[in-house]
Amino acid sequence: MNQPDSSQVATRPDFKAMLCKVPELTLFFWIIKIFATTIGETAADFINSNLNLGLVGTSLLMIGLLIVALIVQFRARRYVPVIYWIAIVLISVVGTLITDNMVNNFGVSLPVSTAIFAVALTATFIGWYSSEKTLSIHSIYTTKREAWYWLTVLFTFALGTATGDLIAETYALGYWPSALLFAGIIAFVTLLYQYAKLNAIVTFWIAYVLTRPLGASIGDFLSQDKEVGGLALGTMTTSAIFLVAIIAVIIYLTVTKRDEIAVAKVA
Repeated sequence: MNQPDSSQVATRPDFKAMLCKVPELTLFFWIIKIFATTIGETAADFINSNLNLGLVGTSLLMIGLLIVALIVQFRARRYVPVIYWIAIVLISVVGTLITDNMVNNFGVSLPVSTAIFAVALTATFIGWYSSEKTLSIHSIYTTKREAWYWLTVLFTFALGTATGDLIAETYALGYWPSALLFAGIIAFVTLLYQYAKLNAIVTFWIAYVLTRPLGASIGDFLSQDKEVGGLALGTMTTSAIFLVAIIAVIIYLTVTKRDEIAVAKVA
């Protein structure tokens, strides 16, 4: 078999970098992720309550929009902030609606739905690793890996929604205390990564799952009525606040390219 010449080898890392379809893990990544999860909670409630589509109709609408967004994302040849984060916001909404449908339409309890999504996420991780031998988001430069990535993201949102509702509502911890609880766990995991050398990929996915109930708890705290422990801003106002914040950060990242993965990361 002929060996690739030196020019082919030299250009291969650049080729991978061009195809890398996810952002670098900067502070901006986590800020938008939390904002997106907040919108996922409040926007799903707003659409379901105000467009008179019902839970099923709302779910079908948002799934359709998500499919369109993912088609655009898969066709893109590199990471584009606006495309990527639109897909994240929509998958956050869909993840919320999946859990809501299971609980409200199919009568699946929150403890059971939490267990189901935990098993589904674990199975996805196993399938992804068995296929690609990595779970690193820095390796998302093939269509197959991107498919595994987005399936994983969907289940993290669904699991996070079920877990957040379970803690805040079923166990009656309350929205703000729940937010503090999840923020504390994320901080603890971060300390384990920095000082106990917890595996970076494990740390990332734990934090990724936990930011969903964190954002949802924040969204519920801001939007829900005062009688149930919220600030009564409403789902529309809360969604608008965080949507404007996301747009502002995306514009900044598009201009500065602060969250593009360096070539060395994917070499």
